[in-house]
Amino acid sequence: MNEAKPFCISKKEVWEAYQRVKVNQGGAGIDEQTIEDFEKRLKKNLYKIWNRMSSGSYFPPPVRTVKIPKKSGGERKLGIPTVADRIAQQVVKARLEPEVEPLFHADSYGYRPGKSALDAVGQARERCWRYDWVIDLDIKGFFDNLDQNLLLRAVKKHASEGWIVLYIERWLKAPMQEEDGRLVPRERGTPQGGVASPLLANLFLHYALDRWLAAHYPQVPFERYADDVLVHCSTEREAQEMRKAIAERLQSCGLELHPEKTKVVYCKDDFRKKSYPNEKFDFLGYTFQPRRSKNRKGKFFINFSPAVSNTAAKAIRDTFRSWKLPQRSDKAIEDLSRMFNPVIRGWLQYYGRFYRSALYPTMRELDRDLVLWAKRKYKKLRHHLRRAAHWIARISRRAPQLFAHWQMGTRRGSMMGPV
Repeated sequence: MNEAKPFCISKKEVWEAYQRVKVNQGGAGIDEQTIEDFEKRLKKNLYKIWNRMSSGSYFPPPVRTVKIPKKSGGERKLGIPTVADRIAQQVVKARLEPEVEPLFHADSYGYRPGKSALDAVGQARERCWRYDWVIDLDIKGFFDNLDQNLLLRAVKKHASEGWIVLYIERWLKAPMQEEDGRLVPRERGTPQGGVASPLLANLFLHYALDRWLAAHYPQVPFERYADDVLVHCSTEREAQEMRKAIAERLQSCGLELHPEKTKVVYCKDDFRKKSYPNEKFDFLGYTFQPRRSKNRKGKFFINFSPAVSNTAAKAIRDTFRSWKLPQRSDKAIEDLSRMFNPVIRGWLQYYGRFYRSALYPTMRELDRDLVLWAKRKYKKLRHHLRRAAHWIARISRRAPQLFAHWQMGTRRGSMMGPV
């Protein structure tokens, strides 16, 4: 071992970490350095990270705090590390992840290779058909309140080298810089926005919840995506008892269930007909509730299943408004397609996986914007709303590849409804 470089970290690892960070992009940290700025002296900057990490002299700078609105109201604090710090975190994550990933529970889906949020939604859907009750868990301020000492115990148990523990501890202790410039020391939590934070969150909840549930309540299945958790039960009594037991378990690990947002839900359908105060819940952008469905014989029945949530649909409509399509009359329809179709396709791939027809009303709003664009674009349509609507409908049938939601509509005719 080189005495000047006591930690065996290769330059190749730092290079690969930089490439991963570049792909993921992200904002500037407290030094206001973007990835483009970092790349102006790329070789020198990467060498500096490698030199400091391998010698043990790497100390993370404070993390820039950014407040973003929460879907449920209020604000969430994101911690934005510098570009150099994200690369350093990626080096550590790449070493630690192979050690802990094989230990994680099959029903932990968040930020894991080969698993996705849609996998979690699909599994929850099947279990809601088999189990009458769900506990929709809300862990109060999980990323802010996570017990650092318990987390470091778990890291020490699995980290193959001491420098992994050293740097994770330094990241956990690095202060937050508020928007007014104040430095706030941190004794709890891990910044939401750090490269290593999702892996550390999974490691913490692996011991705090997943393993504990599997050991003590193997008959109770669950899905967890980071700190979003559903637990399935056969009876209301079992659900209420499980809610109490989970609250006590998390409390022993320094966490608290949100008393109002954590709820027991009845999965009502054609065969489960009794009434209950909670008959729906939101999970990963989907609302699970009783819905009218059609079976293979064409007969309608009530099915407890997920579809795009009102919150997610509103966020999509807000994005439509931000595009200001009607005012872009300088653009051809092919230009609009190039600019916006990749985003539309992404929404359909995610929110259209289950109960796709729930997306139709939202996508019709996009068509209405396109009709208003056509009215401003072409003189012959300027004072003829209906004619503009027919023109867009014709384009949607002739060139459905222009916008992904037009392809969604082709199976049952045009998406165009009344304008």
